[in-house]
Amino acid sequence: MDLILWRHAEAEDVAASDLSRALTTRGRKQAQNTAKWLRARLPDHAVILASPAVRTIQTAETLSDQYRVVRELAPNASADDVLEAAGWPGGIAQTVVIVGHQPTLGHVAAQLLGESGASWPLKKSAIWWIESREREGEAQAVLRAAISPDLI
Repeated sequence: MDLILWRHAEAEDVAASDLSRALTTRGRKQAQNTAKWLRARLPDHAVILASPAVRTIQTAETLSDQYRVVRELAPNASADDVLEAAGWPGGIAQTVVIVGHQPTLGHVAAQLLGESGASWPLKKSAIWWIESREREGEAQAVLRAAISPDLI
C-alpha cells in the first residue's frame, strides 16, 4: 500500500469557525502545483480522503473531484484515526491520499517512520509518500518521497 499524506495548503487565519477557513490565493496556487505533481504520479485507482474542513476539501479538489470527506480526519484527529481511515497497512486501496492537518499528519509520519510519538513538521501543501511492505516476515514503512511545494 502507498499512503500519501498531504497537508492542506495555506489557509486564511480568521473565519467563522476553524472548519470554515478557506484557502488563500497563495494556498490555491500551492495546492494546484502539488496536485499537478501528484497527478503525474498517482495511479488511476487512488482513493482520496479529506478532512471535513473547507481548506482540505479545496486542496483535494485541485487533484480530483473524486474524493471522500471523512469526519474522523478533522483537525485534532489522532494518528490512529488516519491510519484506520486509510486501512494501513493493507489499505482500503493500493494508493490512499489523505488530505489533512498538522500536527496529525506529522504524528502519522513519525509513528510509521520513526516509531515515535513526536509530530514531524510538514509544510503547508507538502506531501509525504509512505509505502508499506513486508521483508523477511516483518512489516515495514518506507519513505518514497517527501516534498514541499517550493520544490515542485
